[in-house]
Amino acid sequence: MITGNIKFQNSLKLRPMSASDNAFIEGLYKSTRDDLRMLQADDEFVEALIDFQRHAQIQGYGEMFPNAMYFIAEHQGEPVGRLVLDFGQNDICVVDIALIPAARGKGYGRQMLQVVQLAASKVRMPVVLSVRFDNLNAKALYAGLGFVAEQAGMPFERLVWYPPASGTHGGIG
Repeated sequence: MITGNIKFQNSLKLRPMSASDNAFIEGLYKSTRDDLRMLQADDEFVEALIDFQRHAQIQGYGEMFPNAMYFIAEHQGEPVGRLVLDFGQNDICVVDIALIPAARGKGYGRQMLQVVQLAASKVRMPVVLSVRFDNLNAKALYAGLGFVAEQAGMPFERLVWYPPASGTHGGIG
């Protein structure tokens, strides 16, 4: 299990999420919904829809993953992302991973996932996650970390990473 603060390379840190992070989380969610901004609709309607979807996500995660752990990724003391993990009996599920636009493409997501893989190796559990079939950047990241498709379909694919049988951490770090 992952507890406390975790420090990475490049001044990246992962810490437990708190109520004071709510405004950041709201802005982060909005930054991930460019798909809804492409709707040909009034801006006020689109923003209301995004807010509705955010509340639905919060409720859905709470129902589907009641024991999930929520983390904030910080770079040089500023929040840049979120990681939601559910430690199940048979696997570790990456429920959600998101970074603000300015933090994308800098290796932070890779580092966050490598810490999850390290934890999974220690307890010898696979890591599972879902990704939109058309999210090619995320799929390339996951493939580079050794995730393979377990269940392909639309709109989401389920990917899995299995820890090395030898107990080593196979390139994590």
